[in-house]
Amino acid sequence: MSFLPPPAGSHPHHTVIPSPLGELLLRGDGEGVLSRIDLLADRRPEPESTPAPAAFREAADQLTAYFAGGRTRFELRIATGGTPFQRSVWERLVTIPYGTTLSYGELARELGRPTAARAVGAANGANPVPIVVPCHRVLAASGDLTGFGLGGVARKRLLLSLESGQRAAF
Repeated sequence: MSFLPPPAGSHPHHTVIPSPLGELLLRGDGEGVLSRIDLLADRRPEPESTPAPAAFREAADQLTAYFAGGRTRFELRIATGGTPFQRSVWERLVTIPYGTTLSYGELARELGRPTAARAVGAANGANPVPIVVPCHRVLAASGDLTGFGLGGVARKRLLLSLESGQRAAF
């Protein structure tokens, strides 16, 4: 995974792909650098955005393979923006192994900020490229599922079920 700085003044591009979570809106630049993933039901492309399915072919293929159970890591170029702290959380998220989870507190301790579990939660919630940067793998200390910006806890449960091998969820 390569995190790139957000492109300055680039024209937005997008595509829509089907997924078990609902149609996903992929956004980024015309070169396939991904900057956002949203549910199409929750967010529409900006009026000035250009449809560019070819630019996002690699992202679409990798997401499709993930949902089919054939991919456990993503190898994409992403430009997330965010604060230095948010980026440190997101960079750690991509190292959480497929099928495993971590608590917000554990993640905060690993980042050298043991009292920052809430800040880690806020950074997790601000992740602009869920699934690819697997914020769904972070849980409350109790093990409870908490918020998920890509359609709520039910969709987070679906992703965790997929990763645990429970394909029936889809």
